[in-house]
Amino acid sequence: MSPQPVTRIISTLNDLADKDRCLFTLSDLRGILPEPRAGAFKTILCRAVKKGVLKRVCRGLYLYPQPDCEQGLMLFHAAARLRAGEFNYISLETVLSDAGVISQAPMNWITIMSSGRRNTIRCGEWGTIEFVHTCRKPAELRDNLTYDARCRIWRASVSLAIRDMRLTRRTLDLVNQEVASELV
Repeated sequence: MSPQPVTRIISTLNDLADKDRCLFTLSDLRGILPEPRAGAFKTILCRAVKKGVLKRVCRGLYLYPQPDCEQGLMLFHAAARLRAGEFNYISLETVLSDAGVISQAPMNWITIMSSGRRNTIRCGEWGTIEFVHTCRKPAELRDNLTYDARCRIWRASVSLAIRDMRLTRRTLDLVNQEVASELV
């Protein structure tokens, strides 16, 4: 007799999850339970969320809560998982706020430049991810990007973030030009 579906999810994720890997997509979870039809699978996931086994981050992405799971960077990790097949990098207000170039930035809101389509994704208690489309290629930007291992995604330099602000026609009213010129 096979174990209950939620029990299978728990035992499999106990083996797979750790502090660095606690976010799982629908296809990840589908790999654990390939048998049920779509409707039954959805019901199983709802049951797992209701029991507290999984937490829904956003459509198609679930957190398997672990005691040592880094939830402070959840939005960045979620962005990396949601757009794993695209070229993405942290930019715009997020980079400028982190560098102290703008004093105000929305709380729990990150801005990601992406080769994928423009979209704003609400991630419940963690906040919001704003994906802003870019046509530029990684090779064009390589001198202005560094990999942020903690966030698991590329990060723009201050000068690139300012250029992105101009290209996307976002307001530069909050940019402290004095601080920006020191960092560029």
